Amino acid sequence: MLDSSLMQLMWLASPALPVGGFSYSECLEAAVDTARAATESEASVWLVDQLHLSLARSDLPAVAQAIGAWRANDEARIAALNTWVLQTRESSELRAQAEQMGRSLLDWLRNHTTATPDQIALLAQQKPTYPIAYALAASSTGAPLRECVLAYAFGWAENMVQAAMKSVPLGQSAGQRILSALTAQIPVAVDHALSLSDADRQAFSPMLAILSAQHEVQYSRLFRS
Repeated sequence: MLDSSLMQLMWLASPALPVGGFSYSECLEAAVDTARAATESEASVWLVDQLHLSLARSDLPAVAQAIGAWRANDEARIAALNTWVLQTRESSELRAQAEQMGRSLLDWLRNHTTATPDQIALLAQQKPTYPIAYALAASSTGAPLRECVLAYAFGWAENMVQAAMKSVPLGQSAGQRILSALTAQIPVAVDHALSLSDADRQAFSPMLAILSAQHEVQYSRLFRS
């Protein structure tokens, strides 16, 4: 992989990317509030489970398939994948997260030369979701597909660890231990995601949906999801 491609992926995975990922916990805050992930070990197990049972079955395969679609200029495929992501968000706050982060990444793409004007226009015509917008940004780096998906998963992991540190709360060392546990599992999750077809891709995480609905009316909270 070229140095420029690697650095572009590092940029996309960085918590400093201005897409607002830091403001979401993806129901982790509700899991902490209901004593399901109220300690370091519980939060670590929760996030590893979320990686394998949710992300590896839904967002990661959608990202991988969308990267291929962007590189093939398959507009119908891109639109179908974006619609699938929207339809599988089971609460209003999870859908709002996907749309807000997608719009923010679209704005970021408009200020860079990594995507063509036609690609940006195509993305803007839809309600761009974050996985599909990320796929466009990653497809333009020229990096291999697996590395693009690894970067997406690592960026997710860093944001979730920051959410755990704030909501449990945890210290820096505990956060690094959780991140270590997640990074050890990410390659396996990515390989599973890359093996899935459209028929195998799924979004079935009922407890996440329940906690998200509860989080929407949670009395005191730090995060938007």
